[in-house]
Amino acid sequence: MASPGRKMAVWPVVALFIFGFSLIANSQNIIALVGSGSNLPTPLYSHWVEEYNKLSPGVQVRYLSTGTVKGMEDISRGVGDFAAGEVPMNDEELKTAKFPILHIPTVLVAIVPIYHVPGVKGNLRFSGPVLADIFLGSIRNWDDPMIKEINPGQALPHLEITVVHRTEGKGSNYIFADFLSKASSKWRSQIGKTPSPAWPVGISANRGEDMMEKVKNTSGAIGYIELGFTITDNSVGVGHVQNASGKFVGASQASIANAYRSAEKSIPADFRASLTNVSGNDAYPIVSFTWLYVPEKSSDPERSRALAHFLEWALSMGEQSAEQHGYTPLPASLTTKVLAKVHSLH
Repeated sequence: MASPGRKMAVWPVVALFIFGFSLIANSQNIIALVGSGSNLPTPLYSHWVEEYNKLSPGVQVRYLSTGTVKGMEDISRGVGDFAAGEVPMNDEELKTAKFPILHIPTVLVAIVPIYHVPGVKGNLRFSGPVLADIFLGSIRNWDDPMIKEINPGQALPHLEITVVHRTEGKGSNYIFADFLSKASSKWRSQIGKTPSPAWPVGISANRGEDMMEKVKNTSGAIGYIELGFTITDNSVGVGHVQNASGKFVGASQASIANAYRSAEKSIPADFRASLTNVSGNDAYPIVSFTWLYVPEKSSDPERSRALAHFLEWALSMGEQSAEQHGYTPLPASLTTKVLAKVHSLH
C-alpha cells in the first residue's frame, strides 16, 4: 500500500521491457537483470551498468529511469530485480511487498537550489524558511526583504520569481521536502514530507535535465536539482543553504560527507535514515542516501547470486567513479556494513 503523498501509478512499461529483454537474454543463455526508479542517480548507474556489462558478458544489467515512487511500486509487486530511489519505504510498504525488501545505500547525494537571476554575483544564500516561502508562493520577487537580509551586498533585481518544481513521485522532491519540513513549520504544516508535494505555485519539470533547462532558460527562475547535474552544466547559479548550526554552506564532497558523519551514530541497521538538516558546523543540510531496493529473497537463487555480484562490484570498484559523476562515495566504515548486507543475498 502507498502511504499518504505517494501516488502510485500502475504502468506496464517496465514489465514489457523486462519481458522483451529476458527473451533476448534467454536465447543467448545470459542472465538479464533489470532495475528501475530514480532519475537522480541515472548518470552514475548508467556508467556502472555499461562498465559492468563489459566485464561480465554472462550477466547483463539494464536500468530504466522511471521515478522513485514508480520504482518502489514495481519492486514491491515483484516486477524487476531491483529498484532505486531516495524515499525510505515505510513499515507498511515493507510488510505488504511481495518479498522482503532491503535498502542498500550506494552513494550520498545532495539537492541544491539553482536559479537564474541577472546581475547576481557569487552564490546566493538561502535559509530553510526563505526557500519554503518561495516554494509556497509567499515570497514572489527576488528583491523581497527576506532574501535581501541574508544576502547583504547583492544587487537583487525587482524581478518576479518563477518557481520550477519536479513532477510527482520524485526522490528529489522527497529530500527537498524532508529538509523544508525540518526547517520551516509553515512548510511542515501545509505540505509536509512527501515525494509528491501539492505545489501551490510554479511550473513542473519531469526529469533533472528538464529542471536544468527550464531554470537556465527562464529569467527569474528557481528550482532544485542533484549536485551532479550542476557539475556538467554551470549555466545556472547554485545556492548556499543555511544548516542547523546557522552557517550558510555550499554543497561539496566535504560538506556532504560531513552531514553523514554528523548522523553516523544514529543510522539504523536497515539504513533507513534521514540525513537532512543534521547538526554539524560544516555539514550541508540537504543530503540523503540514494538506495537500491533489493528483494532479500528470490524464487531464483541464480538471479540472486548474479545481483549480489553486481552490487558487490558497484560498491567496491564502481564507487571509484562516483565522485567524477558528482556523487559522494560511501565512507569506508559504512561500505563494510552495506557489503555485509549484500552478502546475505547469496
